[in-house]
Amino acid sequence: MTALTVTADRTRFLRLALAADAVVTGVTGVNGLVYLALAGPASDLLGPGPGLLREIGIFLLVYGAAVGLLASRPAINPAAVRVVIGLNIVWTLASVAAVVTGTVEFSTLGAVWAIAQALVVGLFAELQITGLRRTRR
Repeated sequence: MTALTVTADRTRFLRLALAADAVVTGVTGVNGLVYLALAGPASDLLGPGPGLLREIGIFLLVYGAAVGLLASRPAINPAAVRVVIGLNIVWTLASVAAVVTGTVEFSTLGAVWAIAQALVVGLFAELQITGLRRTRR
């Protein structure tokens, strides 16, 4: 699929939704750095094991950079946006499922943190869906 070649006005909302996702993920990326450098103490606080926290940290850093790059491109590739939306939906559902099913042993704070992140990530998916639709008008 080819990149969109439309005016900046048609992609503005989508760019903002992607950029906001990248910035918030970048802030969460600070957590990613904490998860990498202080996996043991973070595990004690939130509940998931240090190995899982390190994996999450790496993912957040890479994902934030990739979404930021996508938002900054002169032309936005719709297929790449759909991948971002899909990953956000998977993150949201997996986070809620991990808390509800107990497959990840969260502390109370960790469970609240996981659900709060899921809500934010779900909102980003919705904003990105809306932004992608607006580019097609």
